Parts: sequence; C-alpha cells; structure tokens
Amino acid sequence: MNAERKMAKAYEPAGRARRFAALVRKETYQVVRDPSSILIAFVLPLVLLFLFGYGVSLDTTRTRVALVVEEATPLTRDLAASFEASRYFSVVTGRDRREFEDDLVLGRVRGILVIPASFAADHAAGRHPSVQVIVDGSDPNTANFVQNYAQGAVANWERQRLSEGRSPPPAISAEQRFWFNPQLTSRNFLVPGSIAIVMTLVGTLLTSLVVAREWERGTMEAMMATPVSAAELLAGKLLPYFVLGLTSMTLCVLVAVFLFDVPFRGSVAALYALSATFLMPALGQGLLISAATKNQFLASQLALISAFLPAFLLSGFLFEINSMPTVIQWVTYAVPARYLIPSLQTVFLAGDIWPMFARAITVMFLIGCMFFALAARSTRKRIG
Repeated sequence: MNAERKMAKAYEPAGRARRFAALVRKETYQVVRDPSSILIAFVLPLVLLFLFGYGVSLDTTRTRVALVVEEATPLTRDLAASFEASRYFSVVTGRDRREFEDDLVLGRVRGILVIPASFAADHAAGRHPSVQVIVDGSDPNTANFVQNYAQGAVANWERQRLSEGRSPPPAISAEQRFWFNPQLTSRNFLVPGSIAIVMTLVGTLLTSLVVAREWERGTMEAMMATPVSAAELLAGKLLPYFVLGLTSMTLCVLVAVFLFDVPFRGSVAALYALSATFLMPALGQGLLISAATKNQFLASQLALISAFLPAFLLSGFLFEINSMPTVIQWVTYAVPARYLIPSLQTVFLAGDIWPMFARAITVMFLIGCMFFALAARSTRKRIG
C-alpha cells in the first residue's frame, strides 16, 4: 500500500503537467477556431489604434477666427500679418466687429480679434496698446486656446519689433523648452495610452466572453468534474489569452512606431514587463466577471462598464486626474490603467525610469492577485 502511494506521488507532478498541457492545448484550439476571439484580439485593436492615431487629436491648429482692423495703418497691417501668418489660426478679415457677430454665434468662427482704431496712436504716444479678443465661452477649451494664442501672437510680434530695434528691449526674456515631446504632438502620447485601452479590452472583454460562453454551454461544469484543481483550471484557461494579449500589444507597438512615427526610447524588456503585469488584473477581472455572471451579454456589459470606461475616463488618458474631484481621484487608484498609461508614455517618449516602473508593476501585480483570488474563490471545485 505504501509503495502504491509512493508511486502515485512520483507520478503526480507528471500527471499535473499533462493535465495542464491538455487544458492549454484545448484553450488554444478554441481561440484559433473562434472568429470572435481573433476579431477582438487583432482587428478591434487596430481599429482603435487608427481611431486614436488619426481621428483623435488634441492639437488645435488652423482655428477659424475673425480679425477686425478698425483703422488700416502700417503698424496695424504689420500686426494683422502676424496673425495671418500664425499656423494656429485661419483668419478672415474685416473692418467692423458687427460683421462677424452672427458668425461667432453660429460657430463659423471661434473668436473675434479686434485691433482698435486707437492702436497706432497709443503705440506712438508710448501707451501700451491693447487688442480685444472676443471668444465663444460655450467651448471653454477652444476659448482658452484662442485667447492664449492671440496673446502669444501679439508677444511674438512685439519681440520681432524689438529684435529690429524699433523700441527699447525688455528687461526679461523668457524662453520655453519642452522635454521628450518638443513639438507637443498629441499623437505621441495618445497612441501609447491607447495601447493600454486596447489591452484592457483584449484582456477583460475577451476573457469574460469566452469563459461565460462555457458556463452557458455547460462545458465549464464538465471540466470541473475532471481531476483538475481550480488553480490548474484558471491557469490553463488564461495562459493562451495572456499570450494573445502580449501578441496584440506587440502588433500595436509596431503600428505605433513604424506607421505613426511615435518615438520609442525605452527598452523592450520594460515594455513587456509592464504589459505582462498589466494583463494579470485585466485577465483576472474578466475571469471574475464571467464567473459571477455566467452570461455572455451581461459579462460584456460589465466588462465595458467596469474595465473599459474606467480605463478610458479615470486613468489620465484624456483627462488630468489632479483636476478631478477628490473622491474620484481616490477611485482612480483602483484602476490598473492609471499605472500602465503613464508608464507606457514614459517608455515611448522618455526611456526607462525603473523606480517609476517598479511602483507601477507592484501595484498592478497586487490588484491582479486580488482579482485572481476572487475569481478562484468563485470557481473553485470542492472535492468531497
């Protein structure tokens, strides 16, 4: 009897390895045979990446504004030419601001820049002349943009005149420099951030749908009736989707670098370490959703609400976290994408900053362990 037990223990690791390999092989076949898995893993990421790369831009250029020159003098024409030469404005000119009031109300122009008739006289008398900026406050972002760049155009015009010796030089001159993204191109930080959104969809949505489908069909109960432990079952089901998520990420990175010309200044090791760790909470959350719902439709809705929307809105991808209410800022600490998005942007634009990466990896790993523990508790099999 003791000899039989010893032999059983000797063959137990080999038996577990065979069972685990069979589970992985079964899930791999299921992924290959399921067109929806390929669609979510490869087609949907490319669509989202092209959308964020080409369709979404925070670069406000060629904003249409009206320029009113109330009195044409060499000085006012020189300033008007400075506005017309700006790459940020598309200028239509006139002599009376009332010509453009309806255009401003209807949104055909985003602002009215008025060079008053007293501009040249004030400048000649040594008084500081003013330029009036009338903007549409219904769109605060564009209104602030028009105001700030109008002031910048006037400042550039004044500096140009100073350099030509037309008036006394200023006491202080400030020069701006931007690190990592000198052109302030929004695509360079939108595309790396969108990779995190893609990985959230691939990890959470795909896992929740596939496992929920097995609950609906009854195949999950059949697998739980086999001599497979809950840990083996979860690991065997998730490993193919883990590889699928990394493959999808690799495809997105290649598109970002070679198609969108986003600079990649970090290391491949940092990229895969961050991505692999992020897939733990993504896959764990999908598995937990599927185990809790056991329904594909409900699982897909919960995956979008609990994973995609927080990753899109509460991760700092588009909206600054510090500008959110304090309660919402505390909620963002539970969103794994909050830690991945700035890390990916750093890998692409700045390089390897491992103290920052180590903190992000640690937090994502802990969140992933929590999701896996909850998922294992929901799907564990009791052997009587």
